[in-house]
Amino acid sequence: MTTVFIAGSINIKHLDPKVKERIDNIVASEFDILVGDAGGVDTSIQEYLLSLSLSKTTIYCSGANPRNNLGEWPARSVATKHAEGSRAFFTAKDIVMAEAADYGLMIWDAKSTGTLSNVIELLSRKKKSLVFVNKEKSFKVVGSVSQLEDLVSVMSDHAKQKADAKIKLFDRISLLKQDQAELFI
Repeated sequence: MTTVFIAGSINIKHLDPKVKERIDNIVASEFDILVGDAGGVDTSIQEYLLSLSLSKTTIYCSGANPRNNLGEWPARSVATKHAEGSRAFFTAKDIVMAEAADYGLMIWDAKSTGTLSNVIELLSRKKKSLVFVNKEKSFKVVGSVSQLEDLVSVMSDHAKQKADAKIKLFDRISLLKQDQAELFI
């Protein structure tokens, strides 16, 4: 069965009709859906999935209980030794979702480092993401390092620097390039 990790920027509160159409296709295809428990897009995704009522959804959370599980779907709690509430604490569940998923559908504000990190986690596992860039109202496929670089190009210089400070963006891209180059040796 195909599994899709759907996530996005915490400051996006409403799903664009184009994103809803993609989610409709995922649900109609009876794919398994993995969603986090944060506010913002995670909660908007949960609200939309609840309105469809037929989705095969699992909510992932770091720690014992989900912060949000609007549909009372099965929940998968991810144990982590990181300090509760820290970036590393919440990233633990995202890494597990990237491992469990076959594909990603990300809704991105062109600055969220968490969403960008999810795309990188999927790519590092040779999995594709379809990223909806909210400010452009368009999708970008990310299945290669060059496609990731194309995605990053929509970020402001300030957002790139912030992402580099928070998630070591440029080092991670370099590592992915190295991994990709090794495939051809």
